[in-house]
Amino acid sequence: MAAVNFKGSPVSLQGEEVKAGQAAPDFKVQKSSDLSDYTLASSAGKTRIILAVPSLDTPVCDTETRRFNEEASKLADVEVVCVSMDLPFAQKRWCGAAGVENVITASDHRDASFGKGYGVLINGGPLDRLHARAVFVVGSDNTIKYAEYVGDIAEEPNYEAVLEAAK
Repeated sequence: MAAVNFKGSPVSLQGEEVKAGQAAPDFKVQKSSDLSDYTLASSAGKTRIILAVPSLDTPVCDTETRRFNEEASKLADVEVVCVSMDLPFAQKRWCGAAGVENVITASDHRDASFGKGYGVLINGGPLDRLHARAVFVVGSDNTIKYAEYVGDIAEEPNYEAVLEAAK
């Protein structure tokens, strides 16, 4: 299991840590744009950058998602998906207010299948049932190409390493 902290205090996570080289676990989340389901099959044949964030309504998540929104427009055949426990309605409102159009936002609120499958679902404490901050690059063959569990949820991921893995 990944060692993750929140402002220096350890956080307990549910699920197994995923690593580069393994098959990407499937999941089903709800897209904020139209409330439809999003799964690995939804974007078959593309490379995906999947962001796990606690909530779009926090400063670090806001910064991270805006940054990947800018980068997404420069990446051919790469889909960027941001998954959180925020309800789809809140995600859609946030995207509109932030001008985010190149990132698919999706909610794991139904059954936390993404959080459990990727080992980012927080178990207990003040962030119970939210996601820890992590970034995964899933290749067009549904293999994990890159996995980063950010050491402290209050910090940003390694953007350059993520983008390099997606190329």
